[in-house]
Amino acid sequence: MRAALVAAAAVALGSWLYAAGAAIEDRHPVSGRIIAPVMGYEGAEWLDRPEREFEEQPSKAIKALGIKPGQVVADVGAGSGYYTVRLAKQVGPDGRVYATDVQPEMIVLLQRRLERERIENVELVQATETNPRLPEGQFDLILMVDVYHELAQPQEVLRRLRPALKSDGRLVLIEYRKESAWVPIREEHKMSVKEARMELEAEGYRFDRVIDVLPWQHILVFRP
Repeated sequence: MRAALVAAAAVALGSWLYAAGAAIEDRHPVSGRIIAPVMGYEGAEWLDRPEREFEEQPSKAIKALGIKPGQVVADVGAGSGYYTVRLAKQVGPDGRVYATDVQPEMIVLLQRRLERERIENVELVQATETNPRLPEGQFDLILMVDVYHELAQPQEVLRRLRPALKSDGRLVLIEYRKESAWVPIREEHKMSVKEARMELEAEGYRFDRVIDVLPWQHILVFRP
């Protein structure tokens, strides 16, 4: 049963990603990896699937991040807000979460979710492909969950994220492990530690560590 669910999820994700005929053409100039197409808002239901906790264990990821009450966190590429609401609970009423997305439809879905769950410590931000539109020097943590590999202009985004971090802040990528061939996600939607380090270190970020506590993904921690 589990294998069937996983296979179905992978097929469904592939369909949503390529329904609009997105071409896989661009490669990152540093690592050479293929830049994957953005997952459309039509796939929001897959992001919120009930089995996601079992498959990816996001609650374990949140715990591993060590977020403290009162901190300011950004969820870049927040989508429908699956991680946003969890981050909002971690930082508490004295903290703040900035949730960004390039798709207006995702912002609408996220707004509805926040209203439904009565969450008030989240700031919604309509981002662009080159600008996450985050205020400078505010963030203890900037998080991208299965997002970085889809950035159409990753170098420009990284350059704009650095000023947003506090001097002791963290930029964290959660990405499907390319090193694990059995992870049931299309290859262009995975990243290796080597690729991530090459790309982020080229933009001046310092590699901190890998947190390997998740079944399908690695948590990659960088410093400004």
